[in-house]
Amino acid sequence: MNDLITKQVIWSKLAGGVFSIGLLPALTAYPVLGAERLTLSYGIVERSIPINSLEKYAKTGKIDDDLAVYAQYADKKQLTQLRKVLLTPIPLNIVNVSQFLYTSIGEKLLENLGEIIQTDSRLSGFYAIRAALILAAAEPNDFTLLNVLRKFPTSSILINLDRSLQIADTLQTLVNQTQNAVAIINEQSQLKSTTSNLNSGFLANIKKSSNFTYKKQTIILNDQSRNRTFPADIYLPNISNPRPIIVISHGLGSDRTSFAYLAEHLAKSGFIVAVPEHPGSNAEQLQALLSGTAQTVTNPRELIDRPLDVKYLLDELTRLSENNPTFKGRLNLQQIGVIGQSFGGYTALALAGAKINFQQLDKDCPDIKNTLNVSLLLQCLAINLPNTEYNLFDSRVKAVIAINPVNSSIMGKASLSQIKIPVMIISGSGDTIAPALPEQIIPFTWLTTANKYLMLINGSTHFSTIAESPNTVLPVPTEVIGLNPALARSYVKALSFPFFQTYVAEQPSYLSYLSADYVNTISQQPLPLSLVQSLTLEQLQEAFK
Repeated sequence: MNDLITKQVIWSKLAGGVFSIGLLPALTAYPVLGAERLTLSYGIVERSIPINSLEKYAKTGKIDDDLAVYAQYADKKQLTQLRKVLLTPIPLNIVNVSQFLYTSIGEKLLENLGEIIQTDSRLSGFYAIRAALILAAAEPNDFTLLNVLRKFPTSSILINLDRSLQIADTLQTLVNQTQNAVAIINEQSQLKSTTSNLNSGFLANIKKSSNFTYKKQTIILNDQSRNRTFPADIYLPNISNPRPIIVISHGLGSDRTSFAYLAEHLAKSGFIVAVPEHPGSNAEQLQALLSGTAQTVTNPRELIDRPLDVKYLLDELTRLSENNPTFKGRLNLQQIGVIGQSFGGYTALALAGAKINFQQLDKDCPDIKNTLNVSLLLQCLAINLPNTEYNLFDSRVKAVIAINPVNSSIMGKASLSQIKIPVMIISGSGDTIAPALPEQIIPFTWLTTANKYLMLINGSTHFSTIAESPNTVLPVPTEVIGLNPALARSYVKALSFPFFQTYVAEQPSYLSYLSADYVNTISQQPLPLSLVQSLTLEQLQEAFK
């Protein structure tokens, strides 16, 4: 009787794995399988499904006897999701796929995936997965997961369900800990609120500040010492007296238009805004990779060049303020702030004084295959750099805002604790690229600067604050962007202005806006907002118990 129960539990895990968190993320996040049969392995137990059964269900909605064994453990929503995943066209061609899969980041993803998806001889599926993807992408209008399954170069695809369930358990732990951390932040934000409504004059005052007109001018910078040429958009308010400068650094695969909405808002508020384009990690670089004219998503050197781009931009603005009539007398080069998203968030923190932490990278990167933190694929590129001290800090920068920054390993506690200027970290609880807990919430506890803020947008993703660019290479699906990105962007505008007014323009009267009262007043569903100024690692660890 006990043997029967044990077998039933094992078969239930095997069947449930097809539709549960254990396997569906592998199917949906990385379109990677193929052959005549899909075999699930759990210890010494195996069970297989004909690919024909999946194909029949995907195309007709009919579940045959082979698939029925597993379908009984799935609800209607999961079955519908599986059917959609199998047939949804993937908007890439053979050049796009081949170029990415031969980059260091692409190969690392294949290595990780190869532990779960294996050949019928139980070897890593690294090469088989890559071959299946490339072969399927070579067929016009038929690059779907179902076709990838058919192109797998062995007769059977073996899914290591034991390893898959281990990853699922790790993911569930991360999800639970993140939820507990988010709950603490939301609770503290509410406790800090006086619950008294701000008077209408207080709220209206911030809107009155955004009444300046501005002109945008593009300049081309040529740093001969690095053989690096790049453009920057300069937003100049129509004000004659010197104004503070805010630099905006875009994320990986993006460009200087992705935060144009924020640049315009800050310019209308009286700030001069400078938005550089980082040539080795922008949309053009991604397009070059996908078209076959570049070999990497980004070069490790970008971790150095991005902050140096900003430093060179500030040097150029200094020269323009001395020699160019358009800029002369209008730039306050003693009052500078930086705001960046994702890779740009790293850029901002580097300029603020957080150094590349090679000791932390040496500790974290060898175990990268066991992490669910995708951002480490980018951070660990730094181990390919010469292990030396890079001068990325800029004393001209007085305060920074880092949105969805990547920093946990490339900077770590030792480096982030060295930042002395005011910092605001903006995090999204639904971020799966730079997860909130390891990349923003825990790093926030490492900051020792006297003025620090953690702004949490509940439910927002890695892409919520990024505006769609006309130069987008791969459109981000609506489901990935998440709910109401316009609301998330409005939060960024609402908090960045008083933050920079307080700590860059040195107008302490705006400090009142950097409060739970103000945040609770502007907070809306479906993305409720919280703000805290203190949080300890001990508080988080207590919540994780």
